[in-house]
Amino acid sequence: YLKISKLALAFAIIHSKPPGKCSKEYTEHLARTVSEQDFGWKWKVEVLETEVLRLRQELLLNRISPRFCLENRKQDTSAETLLGQESINPTSYSSQLEDSGCDVCNDSAFDSLGIASDFHQSEHNVNTSKYWLERVPPLNLCHTSKEQSLTAPVHFLQRLLEIRKLSERGVLQADFSELENDSFTICNSVSQLLDGLTFFYNSPEFPAPGFLTEGVCVLLSLITDTKLSNHVLKKCFKKIEEFKKNLIQIILRNRSVNRFQALHSVSQTLGLLGRNNILRNSLISLLLSGVRQFAEQLVQAHQVQSVYDIAQYENIFLLCMILEQLLQNETEESNISSSDYGGEEKIKFLKNLDQVILHLSDEFPLFSLYLWRVSVLLNSGQMQ
Repeated sequence: YLKISKLALAFAIIHSKPPGKCSKEYTEHLARTVSEQDFGWKWKVEVLETEVLRLRQELLLNRISPRFCLENRKQDTSAETLLGQESINPTSYSSQLEDSGCDVCNDSAFDSLGIASDFHQSEHNVNTSKYWLERVPPLNLCHTSKEQSLTAPVHFLQRLLEIRKLSERGVLQADFSELENDSFTICNSVSQLLDGLTFFYNSPEFPAPGFLTEGVCVLLSLITDTKLSNHVLKKCFKKIEEFKKNLIQIILRNRSVNRFQALHSVSQTLGLLGRNNILRNSLISLLLSGVRQFAEQLVQAHQVQSVYDIAQYENIFLLCMILEQLLQNETEESNISSSDYGGEEKIKFLKNLDQVILHLSDEFPLFSLYLWRVSVLLNSGQMQ
Protein backbone atom coordinates (compact mmCIF):
# COMPACT_ATOMS: atom_id res chain seq x y z
CA TYR A 1 0.00 0.00 0.00
CA LEU A 2 2.86 2.38 0.85
CA LYS A 3 4.59 1.71 -2.48
CA ILE A 4 1.32 2.29 -4.39
CA SER A 5 0.75 5.54 -2.48
CA LYS A 6 4.27 6.80 -3.27
CA LEU A 7 3.81 5.89 -6.93
CA ALA A 8 0.44 7.68 -7.07
CA LEU A 9 1.97 10.79 -5.46
CA ALA A 10 4.83 10.74 -8.00
CA PHE A 11 2.38 10.57 -10.91
CA ALA A 12 0.28 13.38 -9.41
CA ILE A 13 3.34 15.61 -9.09
CA ILE A 14 4.45 14.87 -12.65
CA HIS A 15 0.99 15.58 -14.09
CA SER A 16 0.48 18.79 -12.09
CA LYS A 17 3.92 20.35 -12.51
CA PRO A 18 3.91 23.71 -14.27
CA PRO A 19 5.56 24.03 -17.68
CA GLY A 20 9.24 24.91 -17.64
CA LYS A 21 9.91 23.10 -14.36
CA CYS A 22 11.30 19.62 -13.98
CA SER A 23 9.70 17.14 -11.58
CA LYS A 24 12.57 17.40 -9.10
CA GLU A 25 12.34 21.20 -8.83
CA TYR A 26 8.58 21.06 -8.45
CA THR A 27 8.84 18.35 -5.74
CA GLU A 28 11.35 20.48 -3.80
CA HIS A 29 9.03 23.49 -4.13
CA LEU A 30 6.07 21.49 -2.75
CA ALA A 31 8.21 20.19 0.13
CA ARG A 32 9.27 23.73 1.05
CA THR A 33 5.65 24.91 0.94
CA VAL A 34 4.46 22.13 3.26
CA SER A 35 7.40 22.74 5.59
CA GLU A 36 6.60 26.47 5.80
CA GLN A 37 2.99 25.67 6.60
CA ASP A 38 4.06 23.32 9.40
CA PHE A 39 6.40 25.98 10.75
CA GLY A 40 3.60 28.53 10.64
CA TRP A 41 1.28 26.31 12.67
CA LYS A 42 4.03 25.54 15.19
CA TRP A 43 4.74 29.24 15.54
CA LYS A 44 1.05 30.00 16.13
CA VAL A 45 0.84 27.26 18.75
CA GLU A 46 3.92 28.72 20.49
CA VAL A 47 2.37 32.18 20.50
CA LEU A 48 -0.94 30.90 21.88
CA GLU A 49 0.83 28.90 24.59
CA THR A 50 2.71 32.05 25.58
CA GLU A 51 -0.55 33.98 25.73
CA VAL A 52 -2.14 31.27 27.90
CA LEU A 53 0.83 31.51 30.27
CA ARG A 54 0.47 35.30 30.40
CA LEU A 55 -3.21 34.98 31.33
CA ARG A 56 -2.36 32.42 34.02
CA GLN A 57 0.27 34.81 35.37
CA GLU A 58 -2.27 37.62 35.55
CA LEU A 59 -4.80 35.34 37.26
CA LEU A 60 -2.20 34.17 39.80
CA LEU A 61 -1.23 37.76 40.66
CA ASN A 62 -4.92 38.59 41.08
CA ARG A 63 -5.39 35.67 43.47
CA ILE A 64 -2.32 36.62 45.50
CA SER A 65 -3.22 40.31 45.76
CA PRO A 66 -6.52 41.51 44.25
CA ARG A 67 -5.82 45.08 45.36
CA PHE A 68 -2.53 45.17 43.44
CA CYS A 69 -4.27 44.07 40.25
CA LEU A 70 -7.11 46.54 40.86
CA GLU A 71 -4.64 49.39 41.11
CA ASN A 72 -2.89 47.86 38.14
CA ARG A 73 -5.94 48.47 35.99
CA LYS A 74 -6.88 51.91 37.30
CA GLN A 75 -3.56 53.55 36.37
CA ASP A 76 -4.43 56.70 38.29
CA THR A 77 -3.08 58.64 41.26
CA SER A 78 -3.88 55.77 43.60
CA ALA A 79 -0.87 54.00 42.11
CA GLU A 80 1.29 56.89 43.25
CA THR A 81 -0.18 56.64 46.74
CA LEU A 82 0.43 52.90 46.87
CA LEU A 83 4.10 53.23 45.96
CA GLY A 84 4.84 56.76 47.13
CA GLN A 85 7.51 55.67 49.54
CA GLU A 86 9.07 53.44 46.91
CA SER A 87 9.35 56.42 44.57
CA ILE A 88 11.11 58.63 47.09
CA ASN A 89 13.70 56.09 48.23
CA PRO A 90 16.44 55.87 45.56
CA THR A 91 17.61 52.47 46.77
CA SER A 92 14.16 50.91 46.77
CA TYR A 93 13.24 47.98 44.62
CA SER A 94 10.88 49.93 42.37
CA SER A 95 13.48 52.52 41.49
CA GLN A 96 16.06 49.84 40.86
CA LEU A 97 13.91 48.20 38.25
CA GLU A 98 12.95 51.25 36.31
CA ASP A 99 11.33 50.06 33.12
CA SER A 100 10.96 47.00 30.94
CA GLY A 101 14.58 46.06 31.48
CA CYS A 102 16.54 47.81 28.78
CA ASP A 103 17.94 50.64 30.91
CA VAL A 104 20.36 49.09 33.35
CA CYS A 105 23.74 50.21 34.55
CA ASN A 106 27.21 48.84 33.98
CA ASP A 107 28.78 45.67 35.26
CA SER A 108 29.68 47.13 38.66
CA ALA A 109 26.04 47.38 39.68
CA PHE A 110 25.94 44.23 41.75
CA ASP A 111 26.42 43.69 45.43
CA SER A 112 28.18 40.86 47.23
CA LEU A 113 25.16 38.58 46.97
CA GLY A 114 25.03 38.84 43.21
CA ILE A 115 21.84 40.91 43.14
CA ALA A 116 21.43 44.21 41.34
CA SER A 117 22.11 47.00 43.81
CA ASP A 118 22.31 50.20 41.77
CA PHE A 119 20.43 50.91 38.57
CA HIS A 120 20.25 54.27 36.81
CA GLN A 121 17.91 56.53 38.77
CA SER A 122 15.00 57.83 36.74
CA GLU A 123 14.32 61.54 36.65
CA HIS A 124 10.60 60.81 36.95
CA ASN A 125 10.19 58.36 39.80
CA VAL A 126 6.43 58.78 40.04
CA ASN A 127 5.98 57.88 36.40
CA THR A 128 8.29 54.91 36.97
CA SER A 129 6.14 53.65 39.83
CA LYS A 130 3.02 54.02 37.72
CA TYR A 131 4.70 51.97 35.02
CA TRP A 132 5.16 49.02 37.37
CA LEU A 133 1.43 48.99 38.00
CA GLU A 134 0.52 49.00 34.35
CA ARG A 135 -1.18 45.97 32.96
CA VAL A 136 0.88 43.72 30.72
CA PRO A 137 -0.63 43.99 27.24
CA PRO A 138 -1.68 40.84 25.40
CA LEU A 139 0.81 39.45 22.94
CA ASN A 140 0.45 40.55 19.36
CA LEU A 141 0.20 37.40 17.26
CA CYS A 142 1.89 39.17 14.37
CA HIS A 143 4.76 40.79 16.23
CA THR A 144 6.04 38.32 18.80
CA SER A 145 9.80 38.09 19.15
CA LYS A 146 12.48 36.46 21.23
CA GLU A 147 12.77 39.69 23.21
CA GLN A 148 9.09 39.49 24.14
CA SER A 149 9.43 35.84 25.15
CA LEU A 150 12.09 36.93 27.65
CA THR A 151 10.68 40.23 28.88
CA ALA A 152 7.22 38.71 29.56
CA PRO A 153 8.37 36.33 32.34
CA VAL A 154 10.75 39.00 33.68
CA HIS A 155 7.85 41.44 33.98
CA PHE A 156 5.66 38.87 35.75
CA LEU A 157 8.39 37.90 38.23
CA GLN A 158 9.18 41.57 38.89
CA ARG A 159 5.53 42.22 39.75
CA LEU A 160 5.53 39.16 42.03
CA LEU A 161 8.60 40.53 43.83
CA GLU A 162 6.95 43.94 44.01
CA ILE A 163 3.90 42.45 45.74
CA ARG A 164 6.25 40.65 48.11
CA LYS A 165 7.99 43.95 48.97
CA LEU A 166 4.76 45.81 49.54
CA SER A 167 3.23 43.04 51.66
CA GLU A 168 6.37 42.92 53.79
CA ARG A 169 5.99 46.63 54.52
CA GLY A 170 2.34 46.24 55.39
CA VAL A 171 1.21 48.40 52.46
CA LEU A 172 -0.51 45.50 50.72
CA GLN A 173 -2.23 42.28 51.78
CA ALA A 174 -1.06 39.22 49.87
CA ASP A 175 -1.75 35.50 50.09
CA PHE A 176 1.34 33.65 48.84
CA SER A 177 -0.19 30.28 49.67
CA GLU A 178 -1.74 30.55 46.20
CA LEU A 179 1.69 29.67 44.81
CA GLU A 180 1.24 26.16 46.20
CA ASN A 181 -2.01 25.80 44.27
CA ASP A 182 -0.53 26.99 41.00
CA SER A 183 3.12 25.94 40.91
CA PHE A 184 2.79 25.38 37.15
CA THR A 185 2.66 29.10 36.38
CA ILE A 186 5.70 30.21 38.36
CA CYS A 187 7.66 27.12 37.26
CA ASN A 188 6.91 27.74 33.59
CA SER A 189 7.72 31.43 33.95
CA VAL A 190 11.14 30.68 35.42
CA SER A 191 11.70 28.01 32.76
CA GLN A 192 10.78 30.49 30.00
CA LEU A 193 13.16 33.04 31.52
CA LEU A 194 16.05 30.56 31.61
CA ASP A 195 15.39 29.41 28.02
CA GLY A 196 15.33 33.02 26.86
CA LEU A 197 18.58 33.84 28.64
CA THR A 198 20.25 30.76 27.16
CA PHE A 199 19.11 31.71 23.67
CA PHE A 200 20.48 35.24 23.89
CA TYR A 201 23.76 34.26 25.55
CA ASN A 202 24.23 31.73 22.76
CA SER A 203 23.58 34.41 20.17
CA PRO A 204 26.48 36.21 18.45
CA GLU A 205 24.67 39.55 18.82
CA PHE A 206 26.75 41.27 21.47
CA PRO A 207 27.24 43.36 23.52
CA ALA A 208 24.40 41.76 25.43
CA PRO A 209 21.25 43.86 25.71
CA GLY A 210 20.40 45.26 29.12
CA PHE A 211 17.34 43.08 29.64
CA LEU A 212 19.63 40.02 29.96
CA THR A 213 21.27 41.56 33.02
CA GLU A 214 17.86 42.42 34.43
CA GLY A 215 16.65 38.88 33.80
CA VAL A 216 19.56 37.45 35.79
CA CYS A 217 18.95 39.96 38.60
CA VAL A 218 15.27 39.01 38.80
CA LEU A 219 16.19 35.32 38.93
CA LEU A 220 18.64 35.93 41.78
CA SER A 221 16.16 38.14 43.66
CA LEU A 222 13.59 35.37 43.35
CA ILE A 223 16.00 32.73 44.68
CA THR A 224 17.15 34.99 47.52
CA ASP A 225 13.66 35.97 48.69
CA THR A 226 12.76 33.90 51.75
CA LYS A 227 9.07 33.42 50.86
CA LEU A 228 9.45 32.84 47.14
CA SER A 229 12.70 30.87 46.86
CA ASN A 230 11.21 27.57 48.04
CA HIS A 231 8.52 27.68 45.36
CA VAL A 232 11.16 28.30 42.68
CA LEU A 233 13.84 25.88 43.85
CA LYS A 234 11.40 23.08 44.62
CA LYS A 235 10.23 22.90 41.00
CA CYS A 236 12.99 24.58 38.99
CA PHE A 237 16.29 23.56 40.58
CA LYS A 238 17.13 21.07 37.81
CA LYS A 239 16.32 23.70 35.20
CA ILE A 240 18.61 26.21 36.94
CA GLU A 241 21.39 23.59 37.06
CA GLU A 242 20.90 22.95 33.34
CA PHE A 243 21.12 26.71 32.74
CA LYS A 244 24.50 26.87 34.51
CA LYS A 245 25.77 23.89 32.49
CA ASN A 246 24.64 25.58 29.28
CA LEU A 247 26.51 28.77 30.16
CA ILE A 248 29.70 26.80 30.80
CA GLN A 249 29.35 25.00 27.47
CA ILE A 250 28.72 28.31 25.68
CA ILE A 251 32.08 29.52 27.01
CA LEU A 252 33.96 26.34 26.14
CA ARG A 253 32.54 25.78 22.65
CA ASN A 254 32.61 29.31 21.26
CA ARG A 255 35.14 29.51 18.42
CA SER A 256 34.20 32.77 16.73
CA VAL A 257 37.00 35.24 16.11
CA ASN A 258 35.43 38.13 18.04
CA ARG A 259 34.09 36.01 20.88
CA PHE A 260 35.74 37.49 23.95
CA GLN A 261 33.26 40.30 24.53
CA ALA A 262 30.39 37.81 24.36
CA LEU A 263 32.17 35.35 26.64
CA HIS A 264 32.96 38.12 29.11
CA SER A 265 29.23 38.79 29.48
CA VAL A 266 28.48 35.07 30.02
CA SER A 267 31.30 34.76 32.56
CA GLN A 268 29.93 37.74 34.49
CA THR A 269 26.55 36.01 34.69
CA LEU A 270 28.21 32.86 36.03
CA GLY A 271 30.01 35.02 38.58
CA LEU A 272 26.71 36.52 39.70
CA LEU A 273 25.12 33.10 40.05
CA GLY A 274 28.12 31.92 42.04
CA ARG A 275 27.77 34.73 44.57
CA ASN A 276 24.42 33.30 45.60
CA ASN A 277 24.82 30.98 48.60
CA ILE A 278 22.25 28.51 47.29
CA LEU A 279 23.81 28.13 43.82
CA ARG A 280 27.49 28.51 44.71
CA ASN A 281 28.51 24.95 45.64
CA SER A 282 26.89 23.28 42.65
CA LEU A 283 28.39 25.87 40.28
CA ILE A 284 31.90 25.33 41.69
CA SER A 285 31.43 21.58 41.24
CA LEU A 286 30.51 22.15 37.59
CA LEU A 287 33.51 24.44 37.06
CA LEU A 288 35.89 21.98 38.75
CA SER A 289 34.56 19.22 36.51
CA GLY A 290 34.99 21.31 33.34
CA VAL A 291 38.54 22.41 34.17
CA ARG A 292 39.58 18.90 35.27
CA GLN A 293 38.25 17.24 32.11
CA PHE A 294 40.01 19.75 29.89
CA ALA A 295 43.29 19.30 31.82
CA GLU A 296 43.06 15.52 31.33
CA GLN A 297 42.41 15.96 27.60
CA LEU A 298 45.36 18.35 27.35
CA VAL A 299 47.68 15.88 29.11
CA GLN A 300 46.58 13.11 26.78
CA ALA A 301 47.11 15.29 23.69
CA HIS A 302 50.52 16.37 24.99
CA GLN A 303 51.67 12.80 25.64
CA VAL A 304 50.84 11.56 22.14
CA GLN A 305 51.82 14.88 20.53
CA SER A 306 48.37 15.29 18.95
CA VAL A 307 46.55 18.51 18.07
CA TYR A 308 44.51 20.15 20.82
CA ASP A 309 41.68 22.66 20.56
CA ILE A 310 43.37 26.08 20.76
CA ALA A 311 40.07 28.00 21.00
CA GLN A 312 38.95 25.86 23.92
CA TYR A 313 42.36 26.35 25.56
CA GLU A 314 41.86 30.11 25.36
CA ASN A 315 38.30 29.85 26.67
CA ILE A 316 39.20 27.65 29.64
CA PHE A 317 40.92 30.58 31.34
CA LEU A 318 37.54 32.28 31.82
CA LEU A 319 36.33 29.25 33.76
CA CYS A 320 39.56 29.23 35.77
CA MET A 321 39.16 32.90 36.67
CA ILE A 322 35.52 32.44 37.70
CA LEU A 323 36.45 29.39 39.76
CA GLU A 324 39.34 31.17 41.48
CA GLN A 325 37.16 34.18 42.29
CA LEU A 326 34.41 32.04 43.80
CA LEU A 327 36.93 30.11 45.91
CA GLN A 328 38.49 33.35 47.12
CA ASN A 329 35.05 34.66 48.07
CA GLU A 330 34.52 31.48 50.09
CA THR A 331 37.74 31.89 52.03
CA GLU A 332 36.88 35.53 52.78
CA GLU A 333 33.34 34.73 53.99
CA SER A 334 34.27 32.86 57.13
CA ASN A 335 30.66 32.83 58.30
CA ILE A 336 29.74 30.39 55.52
CA SER A 337 30.43 26.74 56.18
CA SER A 338 32.40 25.04 53.40
CA SER A 339 33.03 21.64 54.94
CA ASP A 340 31.28 19.82 52.10
CA TYR A 341 32.76 22.14 49.56
CA GLY A 342 33.02 20.76 46.04
CA GLY A 343 32.19 17.25 47.26
CA GLU A 344 33.17 14.48 44.88
CA GLU A 345 34.41 16.90 42.23
CA LYS A 346 36.90 18.40 44.68
CA ILE A 347 38.37 14.94 45.33
CA LYS A 348 38.55 14.18 41.60
CA PHE A 349 40.19 17.53 40.86
CA LEU A 350 42.91 17.16 43.49
CA LYS A 351 43.64 13.51 42.65
CA ASN A 352 46.90 13.23 40.64
CA LEU A 353 46.87 17.02 40.14
CA ASP A 354 50.61 17.24 40.84
CA GLN A 355 51.29 14.82 38.00
CA VAL A 356 49.03 16.79 35.68
CA ILE A 357 50.81 20.05 36.50
CA LEU A 358 54.20 18.34 36.04
CA HIS A 359 53.25 17.18 32.54
CA LEU A 360 51.82 20.54 31.47
CA SER A 361 54.10 23.05 33.19
CA ASP A 362 56.71 23.29 30.41
CA GLU A 363 54.39 23.78 27.45
CA PHE A 364 51.38 25.28 29.24
CA PRO A 365 52.82 27.29 32.15
CA LEU A 366 49.90 29.71 32.54
CA PHE A 367 47.28 26.98 32.67
CA SER A 368 49.45 25.01 35.10
CA LEU A 369 49.71 28.09 37.30
CA TYR A 370 45.93 28.41 37.40
CA LEU A 371 45.56 24.74 38.31
CA TRP A 372 48.04 25.22 41.14
CA ARG A 373 46.29 28.36 42.43
CA VAL A 374 42.91 26.59 42.45
CA SER A 375 44.43 23.62 44.29
CA VAL A 376 45.90 25.95 46.92
CA LEU A 377 42.50 27.50 47.55
CA LEU A 378 40.87 24.07 47.78
CA ASN A 379 43.52 22.83 50.19
CA SER A 380 43.65 25.93 52.35
CA GLY A 381 42.73 25.61 56.01
CA GLN A 382 39.52 27.61 55.58
CA MET A 383 38.33 25.30 52.85
CA GLN A 384 38.71 22.09 54.84
